[in-house]
Amino acid sequence: MNKLALSDEILLQIEKPARYIGNEINSVKKEKTEDMIRFAMCFPDVYEIGMSHLGIQILYDMLNGYDDVWCERVYSPWLDLDAIMRERRIPLFALESQEPVRGFDFLGITIQYELCYTNILQILDLAQIPLLAKERTEDDPIVIGGGPCAYNPEPLADFFDLFYIGEGETQYRPLLDLYRKIKKEGKGREEFLLQAAMLPGIYVPSLYEVSYHADGTIADFRPKRSNVPSKINKELAVSMDDLPYPLRPVIPYLKVTQDRVVLEIQRGCIRGCRFCQAGFLYRPARERSLEKLEEYAVSLLKNTGHEEISLSSLSSSDHSALKELVDFLIGACRERKINISLPSLRIDSFSLDVMRKIQDVRKSSLTFAPEAGSQRLRDVINKGLTEEVILNGAALAFEGGWNRVKLYFMLGLPTETPEDIEGIAVLANKIAALYYDTVPKEKRGGKCQIVVSTSFFVPKPFTPFQWAPQCGAETFIKRAYQTKSAIAGQLNQKSIKYNWHEADASVLEGALARGDRRVGAVIRKAYEKGCFYDAWSESYKNELWLSAFLECGLDIGFYTERERSLDEIFPWDFIDCGVSKEFLKKEWQKAQRGEISQNCRAECQGCGAARYGTGVCIEKAAQREAGNA
Repeated sequence: MNKLALSDEILLQIEKPARYIGNEINSVKKEKTEDMIRFAMCFPDVYEIGMSHLGIQILYDMLNGYDDVWCERVYSPWLDLDAIMRERRIPLFALESQEPVRGFDFLGITIQYELCYTNILQILDLAQIPLLAKERTEDDPIVIGGGPCAYNPEPLADFFDLFYIGEGETQYRPLLDLYRKIKKEGKGREEFLLQAAMLPGIYVPSLYEVSYHADGTIADFRPKRSNVPSKINKELAVSMDDLPYPLRPVIPYLKVTQDRVVLEIQRGCIRGCRFCQAGFLYRPARERSLEKLEEYAVSLLKNTGHEEISLSSLSSSDHSALKELVDFLIGACRERKINISLPSLRIDSFSLDVMRKIQDVRKSSLTFAPEAGSQRLRDVINKGLTEEVILNGAALAFEGGWNRVKLYFMLGLPTETPEDIEGIAVLANKIAALYYDTVPKEKRGGKCQIVVSTSFFVPKPFTPFQWAPQCGAETFIKRAYQTKSAIAGQLNQKSIKYNWHEADASVLEGALARGDRRVGAVIRKAYEKGCFYDAWSESYKNELWLSAFLECGLDIGFYTERERSLDEIFPWDFIDCGVSKEFLKKEWQKAQRGEISQNCRAECQGCGAARYGTGVCIEKAAQREAGNA
């Protein structure tokens, strides 16, 4: 084992020192050579969160599969160690080698959530890498951003050398080969970045410039050089079966957020919920074959020793071979006494039958996500759920032995009315009443509990709601109290528990999600004031963020509360995510009329993703050909 970067004295002072010592089972150690490319893969949050992220595990496994690359992991030090590292000037280090990140060739940061933006600056700061890309020298790593938030990279543009737009399996090898070539030729980072900008899916912010109208909206966004592409197309893996997958994932020493084997069964979603960014970014929906999934499941269980396996996707019920896969897993897991977790199921008779097969006699709670309280508003967001389906699913669940149901809703959705808010309470009350009407008294395992949770709607890029206004914090709180009061007025109120999300953090998330390049100054100012770990409620400091906006001369309401015109240039318009802006406009207009759109398997909506020639789009083409035969 390498000499640890932290002394025993420090490790004894801090909470959970196992976060920082590395050497976990299945972690990769390599013999360092002079020409080896060193890649630090970072998740800008605490170890327990980052170790639960499948994307990091996939890229870690893939990059370490290259003989000439050693990929290591980096996470945000928790507050206690952060203070010690600053005081003693200890540079941020990678777990595997325990060596400073600043000495690596690349620092890759996955950007999953807007409230982690200041943690990115914490990472750079502790690594002793200049925060601004323009201030870095040949001695600094190339800083790469990726993940869902990279689809609007502009608020972070000043801090990254380049962004990788799309799925990571396709362009990393060409990017690393280019780096090796530039280095061999004796050229520097400027030439590397210029040539990297020519690769598919790679965006180099320093090679682009933006201008603004007097009202603050974008007037123009263009490359500074004629040979730099004006449009960045997302990278997409065409065949799920051909992708590398981590069959020997790193096993942590301490309990992490998702302490289980994760089996990714598909990417993308067919449903078209208008608020869901992931549903549009990852189109078209693509499945792994049953054969591959069975093979992977056996290997993962053998190589990890985990006691649970979870199927990962945006909508597990939509995998065409889910029944066969579950039957296989039940057989494979029964002997080993391994639990099966199936998140993202639609609550219908098929799904409940599956749940009955995999859960013990003691039933855990079931989760429904109606998202809106009225059918009118569910049609606006294109949820594809009717009240009849929801109540029928609840009745089946109660008959199957469940007595605890979680309901997830959003407040502040476009066109929301007081009646829609009242509808949340009414629907919860109907589900509670259904329990007492469905289950005979002698068969009840106690009272039923309906847990209603509301988050606050945040409009995201590349969704039909990217034009929508967002409520302010006071409006959000008011609507939460309206929901609480409506629940208190229901007959079955004692069976209903209500929780709601924090309003201030939701507003900030909205500002960062649709922010432009000027917002980078606010992020830096907030960080300098002491903001990081903003996703953690105990660390979030709203007053500092508001003062940062004020000191930078920007109005947070400009980014959140105004409705965008259909012809406005968005900060992310230079990215092609595979779904056309015209399609999103049509969906926004249909939402305002309360019209629904069919899911991708029922009827192609012409979103643009068929150009990739894969997944559900191929299914539809085959069906059309069969119909014409």
